[in-house]
Amino acid sequence: MATNISATGKSLQTRIEDALVHRIGKDKQAALPHDWLAATIYTLRDEIIERWMVSSKAAHAAGAKRVYYLSLEFLIGRLLRDALANLGASEEVGAALAAHGVDLAEIEEIEPDAALGNGGLGRLAACFMESLATLDIPAYGYGIRYVNGMFRQRIDDGWQVELPENWLAYGNPWEFERRESAYRVGFGGEVIGDADGKVTWAPAETVIASAVDTPVVGWRGKRVNTLRLWNAFPTDPIHLDAFNAGDHAGALAGQVRAESLVRVLYPADSTAAGQELRLRQEYFFSSASIQDIVRRQMQYHGEIRSLPDKAAIQLNDTHPAVSVAELMRLLMDDHGLDLAEAWDMTRKTFGYTNHTLLPEALESWPLPLFERMLPRHMQIVYAINAMLLREARVSKKLDDAAIAAISVIDESGERRVRMANLAFAGAHSVNGVAALHTELMKQTVFADFHKLYPDRINNKTNGVTPRRWLLECNAGLTGLIREAIGDGFMDDAEKLSNLARFADDAGFAERIKAVKRANKDALAAHLRNYMGIRVDPNALFDVQIKRIHEYKRQLLNLIETVSLYDQIRSHPERDWVPRVKIFGGKAAPSYHNAKLIIKLANDIARRVNSDPSVGGLLKVVFVPNYNVSLAEKIIPAADLSEQISTAGMEASGTGNMKFALNGALTIGTLDGANIEIKDHVGDENIVIFGLNADQVAEKRSNGYNPREVIEGSRELQQAVSAIASGVFSPDDPDRYKDLIGGLYDHDWFMVAADFESYSDAQRAVDRRWLDTHGWQAAAIRNIANVGWFSSDRTIAEYAKEIWGVM
Repeated sequence: MATNISATGKSLQTRIEDALVHRIGKDKQAALPHDWLAATIYTLRDEIIERWMVSSKAAHAAGAKRVYYLSLEFLIGRLLRDALANLGASEEVGAALAAHGVDLAEIEEIEPDAALGNGGLGRLAACFMESLATLDIPAYGYGIRYVNGMFRQRIDDGWQVELPENWLAYGNPWEFERRESAYRVGFGGEVIGDADGKVTWAPAETVIASAVDTPVVGWRGKRVNTLRLWNAFPTDPIHLDAFNAGDHAGALAGQVRAESLVRVLYPADSTAAGQELRLRQEYFFSSASIQDIVRRQMQYHGEIRSLPDKAAIQLNDTHPAVSVAELMRLLMDDHGLDLAEAWDMTRKTFGYTNHTLLPEALESWPLPLFERMLPRHMQIVYAINAMLLREARVSKKLDDAAIAAISVIDESGERRVRMANLAFAGAHSVNGVAALHTELMKQTVFADFHKLYPDRINNKTNGVTPRRWLLECNAGLTGLIREAIGDGFMDDAEKLSNLARFADDAGFAERIKAVKRANKDALAAHLRNYMGIRVDPNALFDVQIKRIHEYKRQLLNLIETVSLYDQIRSHPERDWVPRVKIFGGKAAPSYHNAKLIIKLANDIARRVNSDPSVGGLLKVVFVPNYNVSLAEKIIPAADLSEQISTAGMEASGTGNMKFALNGALTIGTLDGANIEIKDHVGDENIVIFGLNADQVAEKRSNGYNPREVIEGSRELQQAVSAIASGVFSPDDPDRYKDLIGGLYDHDWFMVAADFESYSDAQRAVDRRWLDTHGWQAAAIRNIANVGWFSSDRTIAEYAKEIWGVM
């Protein structure tokens, strides 16, 4: 598998030292770990650049169709280990550094995580970019080069505190500025038409979007693609007249407004100013990306009409949906196409991936805001809507209510522009990300669109890259699998199925158990060193790490934890299974209940972990600042994977796939990709509980009395009463009164409804854990049967069925 990256006449050891001296300006006696990290990246980068150029030239020479993946997030994590593994150069670079007395593993740990995303949406985009390169598909990813990203999470007295994520403080050796790829992006102003019907948009404000490229290396270095992120600059960095007049702050106002576009991911949109910034961000990166794609089309092909044959643009959720109107604007205003032809080309070019059924996540913008910020696009949206509604009326498939539902303009209250409807109307393909999610799209949010366009919705179940989420993060398990079944699975994850024959092999099960124990020891050491908390690696590591949201039901997990705590104290004579409950995730800064759930987790941890009466049988840990690098430590050490969202509300999930790939058993609802994981690993190798999506919908529509459920369950009532009465918050007894009161009055997320089933499932997990052989057999069957959930398979489906590039 190794790739020789030293074939330049100089040894790799010498090349790294040269980089240290000539690029960092240090000799090896004075060099610190971060200097060695940068020197190693620069040395590796030289090899990557050559492959990058070969990949680009080959695509150009072949006139290949390119894929353009537009996403507001790319949660790429650290890149050094990823690049080394994909180039097969880990051992070679490790040996070269060792000759200098430097430990590769240690410098890998100090590389910052790129703060370009928050959760599953952004990590999926990163996995997809790696798989596109692995499958040798020419592709660009487009996003924003956030200076501070989401935020760095600190926990102060149990509360989440949001701090800037300064990942760029010392530069980024992976990126390349492309000053020649710079575009003007306008806002506001007016639209002017002349006597010949020529339309000109004269923006009131213009910023410059300038490209910064990061190479994305595919497996075995076959192809290197480009992640192109946009930086923002003012057209005039300083107004000297204002500065000289003494208005020093006002002189820099344009620079501040431009920089705000790339400062923070997901600025709070609870205020009018926050909404405006979010829309400005989305249009900024969409406009720059579409301009870049059109420029490349003209540069390589000399005309615009073949764009759908040369470009496939995929919208990752609704954030880049304004790209539909932007492409229409460029086709009509800059290239002279009429409305009908521009619309036909646009729909042939775009695909749209939906990631949520939650109404609040299906973006819409107040019409006055949209029109003020993007007056030309508002005209185009109205024109698109007119074509859409006329088509619906002529089809006779929809009644008046259904036609109103598909309209891009929501007329039901405050008039708003519906971005999901714009994306759906402007795409030839609309896909869900798990089988259940796709079916629910057809039945709920896009039911009327589905009647009008019955062939447009399709499913592409998500996947994860097995390189990062097995080969890199779990070297012990990877080595054991290679010994057992050979290296074929490293190129085709579905060949992991060959591992199934070892499920009942007692000797192999012991070796799997030893690998898991080593990973748990490593995580326990990390928690001790960074949090000062001691956990027992012999205990069952029960993990829920994901964005904090009520539908993901960390609250259900915490209430059951309190119930378990009470039962252990009440019945110390029982044979309890020791558990370590590990939580991690960030809450959106303005999401009050999510932040309260984080505080509750820490309050419960403080009480439980200091209580000698539980005798070490239960520990609770909330790991601060959950990110990709932490996930790479936690997932290989997990025994139990908590995937407990309210059925029908999680589009897919990808954490569930990563955990199973690393030998954790899933406890979960029949939601998202859990259903397909269950189908692949077998009913006996997963723990399913709770209401299904149909039952949730039935309860909501037919009336559901959570108070009756709570009062009818002794354990549930005691647990919620303890939380609500201040047992875990003696400093503020009323802290959780409203949070728990919400369960009694309006349990939308079915926490009470699913509690008994969840609690029973957890005790079933205890019994399974005590059967060591049975647990290990189930773990092996999970590893063996989830190769289908590789992002390579997902991308191959997109490539063949949506993009037409394979």
